[in-house]
Amino acid sequence: MAGSASSSSAGTSSNIMLAIFEKKTTQLDLYRPLRNYIAFNYSERDAQNLEDDLQTLKDYRSDLERQSDPSPTARRDLLQSYFKALCLVETRFPISPDKDHVNTITFVWYDAFKQKQKASQQNIHLEKAAVLFNLGAVYSQIGLSFDRATVEGRRQASHAFIAAAGAFAFLRDNASTKASIGSSTTVDVSVECVGMLERLMLAQAQECVFENTIAKGSTPGVCAKISRQVGLYYEEALAALNSPPLSQHFDKAWIAHVQLKAALFFAEACYRYSLELHENENIAEEIARLRSGISALTEAKKSSKGAAMQLLDAINKLEANLNRNLERAVKENDRVYLMRVPNPSTLPPLPAFSMVKSMAMNEVLDASKEKMFACLIPDSSAKALSRYTEMVDDIIRTQAEKLQQASELTRVRLKEMDLPESILALEGNSSLPTDLKEDVEAVQISGGPIGLEAELQQLRDLRRVNSEMLVQIEELLQKEAREDSQFRSQFGTRWTRPQSSTLTKNIQDRLNRFAGNLKQAAESDARIERSVKDHSSLLSVLDHRPVESALPILARPIMSLDANEDAILGTLKQSLRQLENLGAQRAGLEDMLKEMKRKDDILPKLMTSTGSYEDLFRKEISKYDNICEEISRNIEAQEQLLLQIQGQNNEFSVIFNLEDYKASRERCYKQIQAAVAKYREIKENINEGLKFYVTLQDAITNVKQQCSDFVMTRNIQCREMMEDVQRQMAGLSFQDSKTSGGGYNTNYLSVGSHNQRSHSSQSDVRPPQSYYQSPHEQSPIGGYAQQHPQSHPQPHPMYSSPQQAPPSYHSPPAPAPTPGTSPYPPHPQAPQQPSANHEYGQPAYPGWQGPYYNAHGPQPGSMPRPPYTVPNQYPPHQQGGYYKQQ
Repeated sequence: MAGSASSSSAGTSSNIMLAIFEKKTTQLDLYRPLRNYIAFNYSERDAQNLEDDLQTLKDYRSDLERQSDPSPTARRDLLQSYFKALCLVETRFPISPDKDHVNTITFVWYDAFKQKQKASQQNIHLEKAAVLFNLGAVYSQIGLSFDRATVEGRRQASHAFIAAAGAFAFLRDNASTKASIGSSTTVDVSVECVGMLERLMLAQAQECVFENTIAKGSTPGVCAKISRQVGLYYEEALAALNSPPLSQHFDKAWIAHVQLKAALFFAEACYRYSLELHENENIAEEIARLRSGISALTEAKKSSKGAAMQLLDAINKLEANLNRNLERAVKENDRVYLMRVPNPSTLPPLPAFSMVKSMAMNEVLDASKEKMFACLIPDSSAKALSRYTEMVDDIIRTQAEKLQQASELTRVRLKEMDLPESILALEGNSSLPTDLKEDVEAVQISGGPIGLEAELQQLRDLRRVNSEMLVQIEELLQKEAREDSQFRSQFGTRWTRPQSSTLTKNIQDRLNRFAGNLKQAAESDARIERSVKDHSSLLSVLDHRPVESALPILARPIMSLDANEDAILGTLKQSLRQLENLGAQRAGLEDMLKEMKRKDDILPKLMTSTGSYEDLFRKEISKYDNICEEISRNIEAQEQLLLQIQGQNNEFSVIFNLEDYKASRERCYKQIQAAVAKYREIKENINEGLKFYVTLQDAITNVKQQCSDFVMTRNIQCREMMEDVQRQMAGLSFQDSKTSGGGYNTNYLSVGSHNQRSHSSQSDVRPPQSYYQSPHEQSPIGGYAQQHPQSHPQPHPMYSSPQQAPPSYHSPPAPAPTPGTSPYPPHPQAPQQPSANHEYGQPAYPGWQGPYYNAHGPQPGSMPRPPYTVPNQYPPHQQGGYYKQQ
């Protein structure tokens, strides 16, 4: 031990205090055994990666052995760092005599008070206990190093002694028992010894506080309480020193010092307390307290052998003060107060107040944040972490389910009460159900009822374009027939080619069917237009922007008996705000749970824990208790609030006649639903019509191209035959093309048939383009075909007699289609590989079942250039074909 004597402070206390020397050890190599263990149980690569950590551990141990550092604070830092490293070593390297463990390390430490005694153990507990003991000793040396003649010096010294007490307390609670197990132990690290040292350090810390209390002139009562606590700490240390195993272990001077300090501060407390008694004129107790203090000092001096002279001087000085005050008090009592002096043994204990307590060293010595040997994770720690993670996940899952159930319960209960929709309706903020609102928005985006007129106009334009194309084709064929008739009249029997009516029969039949289709389509268009007109009032609700403006308004009662509707509404709204706040709080609590789990990494603590994992789990899992309790309180508060809202909503419903409003609103919902359904039906019919007209236009365009080719071919034949007739009339001799290389050879074929013929190279002249160019693949061109240059000429066919020309295309009125059938004929769309007898423009038949639409409709207000494309806006209706009986 070490002592220090500095100048006297105020009062009678002595500045003599004790510091503790460190334990000594022998030289030890930790590097090689630990590296071999890593290489054998993990891998050589891991051993190489941990070279720096092993070297650091080796350096810590080497510095600890030297004990040559003159700076106590540097020594303190070394001991703290080495202890943390030992905690990491303990959880990763089993050090014991077991053959599978690190069995070549033996720790040797000497007793700090009996340096000839030593302990040798093959476990890390002795090493940790010795390091903690030395840490407490270094803290005591730091406390002794301050100048306690100043206020700041005494404050710093008190803090150092508190830290020393904390180190010894930590040693007692965590390492003493483990280090004392076995045959080779020392007394200095026993529970009894370190407990005594803790009380001794607290006594010296409280003594520094007492000296500062005297220095700043505190009242005698305060000084007495603090002084008495100093004496109590010394008395506790003295009791331990006088008990086995310490009674025969410490030097007599230690016991004498502690005994004199205990008596000194008991007498000091008596002295300070008597001053307060004197002020209060309690002379009898003052005399008794003074006598008690004097008696304690007299008894202590009998066992003062080996005590420091300065301490004895302080005792003598205090004793003189006590005797002087006692003499004065006795005289005053004898002359004035005449009080009966009580026996000191009958007096109550002096009040005491502790200003110090052992420093908590858990955070100072916490190794969980250290990175040394971090890559080595024993299997036991990994399994423990997995178990803890499951515990946390179970808590998170359970609490999250509670929160979700509470939120769902709120949603359902509010929906049953029609809240807050009814309040919003009262304030003019009505809203449609989500599904219905989406349907209405889709209608409005597609143009709405107003846009239907533009699409109807597209139908009219397409019908007109198709009709005009049919007229053009008919005029083209009629012109060619008139020319053929004129030449036939002019040349008589010499005009031997077939009549036009014979060749155009197939195409006339097609044109008649196209005309019939157009007539039937026009009737369907008329029915659609009538439907738009007839349902305009129903559809007008879809033109409201926003559509909520069409909903009924929840109005205040016209007459109010007690005019309390505002108060009822206000309390209901306030309750709903409280409910909303509870919901926001639940969301925050769930986020807090997830964030806490994200940050909850106890692996470092598992790696440094030397106790039971279950104890650590209970401690760590308790972090979630506060949030779990908050969740329970939130859910309970919500249940109470929902009951309150139920009652308030009942009053609200009665006053504002909410049932009638709901009925009116439901009727409006149904009206809007019906309008959406009718709009879709009309829209789908229009789309089907647009698609029909576009497809029909492609078919007519193909026929027009065939007619143009036919007319051009007939014109070429006409010129050739005129030359032939003119030569005959001039008496020229003609040879049949079969015997002569000149002349012409033409096969006359019907327009629209699928047989081709060859003609002279003059037919390479392209016919004029059709009125609308179709994007579809053109059908095989009938009426003419180029003859291959190397083909042999064919003989003229026998011309058939002229036939009566067919009438212009027409179609008898088609009967109105029955409900569920398409109003338009089937789309005259040729298959990819048409059969030989395929013809465009098949007439509609009553049994045809088609979808309402199968193409996209155009955007409202725009008319696409042919060929039209009709984008589809809605899915097919589920109640029949395109046509609807209006």
